Amino acid sequence: MKLGKVEFCHFLQLIALFLCFSGMSQAELSRSRSKPFFQSGRSRTKRSWVWNQFFVLEEYMGSDPLYVGKLHSDVDKGDGSIKYILSGEGASSIFIIDENTGDIHATKRLDREEQAYYTLRAQALDRLTNKPVEPESEFVIKIQDINDNEPKFLDGPYTAGVPEMSPVGTSVVQVTATDADDPTYGNSARVVYSILQGQPYFSVEPKTGVIKTALPNMDREAKDQYLLVIQAKDMVGQNGGLSGTTSVTVTLTDVNDNPPRFPRRSYQYNVPESLPVASVVARIKAADADIGANAEMEYKIVDGDGLGVFKISVDKDTQEGIITIQKELDFEAKTSYTLRIEAANKDADPRFLSLGPFSDTTTVKIIVEDVDEPPVFSSPLYPMEVSEATQVGNIIGTVAAHDPDSSNSPVRYSIDRNTDLERYFNIDANSGVITTAKSLDRETNAIHNITVLAMESQNPSQVGRGYVAITILDINDNAPEFAMDYETTVCENAQPGQVIQKISAVDKDEPSNGHQFYFSLTTDASNNHNFSLKDNKDNTASILTRRNGFRRQEQSVYYLPVFIVDSGSPSLSSTNTLTIRVCDCDADGIAQTCNAEAYVLPAGLSTGALIAILACGLLCKSCQNNNNVLQLSYFLLHFFVVPFGESVNIPLDGVLLTK
Repeated sequence: MKLGKVEFCHFLQLIALFLCFSGMSQAELSRSRSKPFFQSGRSRTKRSWVWNQFFVLEEYMGSDPLYVGKLHSDVDKGDGSIKYILSGEGASSIFIIDENTGDIHATKRLDREEQAYYTLRAQALDRLTNKPVEPESEFVIKIQDINDNEPKFLDGPYTAGVPEMSPVGTSVVQVTATDADDPTYGNSARVVYSILQGQPYFSVEPKTGVIKTALPNMDREAKDQYLLVIQAKDMVGQNGGLSGTTSVTVTLTDVNDNPPRFPRRSYQYNVPESLPVASVVARIKAADADIGANAEMEYKIVDGDGLGVFKISVDKDTQEGIITIQKELDFEAKTSYTLRIEAANKDADPRFLSLGPFSDTTTVKIIVEDVDEPPVFSSPLYPMEVSEATQVGNIIGTVAAHDPDSSNSPVRYSIDRNTDLERYFNIDANSGVITTAKSLDRETNAIHNITVLAMESQNPSQVGRGYVAITILDINDNAPEFAMDYETTVCENAQPGQVIQKISAVDKDEPSNGHQFYFSLTTDASNNHNFSLKDNKDNTASILTRRNGFRRQEQSVYYLPVFIVDSGSPSLSSTNTLTIRVCDCDADGIAQTCNAEAYVLPAGLSTGALIAILACGLLCKSCQNNNNVLQLSYFLLHFFVVPFGESVNIPLDGVLLTK
């Protein structure tokens, strides 16, 4: 017999109700039926509601209301005198009741995942009085779960890594699926996991979702990434269960399981002998299938005849071995070198050392190529000496250069005139002999640094440079002289034997044993009565007074000729004049004035007369030449000078007069 959709839904409800009833014991049914709900103060017969526990299947899709259950009071005689009222969650909007029969129906599709149960209240009223015949009672309508939600991986898709060569059973990552169905009822939310894609490399534990390696010795260098599809199925994986999937990208991380290997067993490089020290000769690289730190290299020269000539280092960015020169190459001395070079990983995984050594070697041969080199001087610097008294054309010294190439081309010499602008020297083009071309003066230039050029005769572009330092030796050709311009004074009140000046001398010459000067007064001055000279024997001399009572009025300046002799061979001498000024000094012997002389008025000439004489000159503006008047005034003053008198200072046209 074929059932319609509505009939099929009612059939499912009946099955659910049957299961609910079958789960209740006989005692529970009896208690449910006999439980009293209302007792008044007066003695009356027990009455109670009569209904079963209500369950409603979720997701009902029928067009007719879904029958939920029936409310019934034992006071209802079936004569229509009792009216049933329903209130609470979903009353009227979701659940309706037939007030005559107490039948409850659901009018909307219910979803347990939105709300699992509804709490309602029921009343039985007397239809005529509208008064309750039973106390209001609360009951629950539970939404019966069906398997309508598939498992979901809320954290997917997943990414994970596991070291290559991991043993079977190594945990990779755990995936978790969530099912929104009721975990307390049936198997709707009981999930099992399985792997749909990724076998035979990986497996998943059905209950926990832990993904593990399933094959040994998975090699990153063969394949470094795997895409897994994991399924979660409810109903414990049985037929009819719902399922969900997620993807897991597993990357094999690198371990140092591959030794370095040179792609070639030998290499050869040609380098010119002129390559400077520290230049790169070659770059070699050992291949390593690993990556990152596991592929980092160390290179070293382990054998060969170029151990001291070359060195190898690693380029941190490219992991190449860089071979550089440590010493200058010389084709004429050695034409080739052989190096044995080893490459090794810095940190090898001990698990794989049994596979063999984690290093490799190769041979590098370096061929030195000949280069046409410029002439080379036998010495980097030629120090030479010559007296400043030497004659023009005398030989100073010789330089020598040769062609280092096997051709040994002849060499011609010349002087770089940028280093000998005054052309003091010449050089023989063939022999390298250096001679003087001009007179030399040590006091003008004590050292001449010149550059000598050596040029190959067969290839003039090849030029070598030699350096010559010519030191000019001193001769005694300069006389000594005062070390400075002395400003010597003597006080009018100086006492005999008083030192008024200490003098020293200088000499442009530089004798090897140092200077020694001898001081004296000239023959003409040696017998003077004013000053004497004392040689201190330490290249200084002292000037002393021989009398007292120097007067500026008598003589204001003295000139003292000093004779100085050096210790050269032959010795040289000079006469230097010391100027001594007579000064008016204070009590401490400090000069106050030295230039102006004092004029003292005679006793018979009053101050008024002096002023009158000067006033004549100042006030005579009509005179043709005022200077004549002033000169006459000065003459009159000088004429009347006497040794004693009162003094007064009168400034007149820049001349200081004293009365």
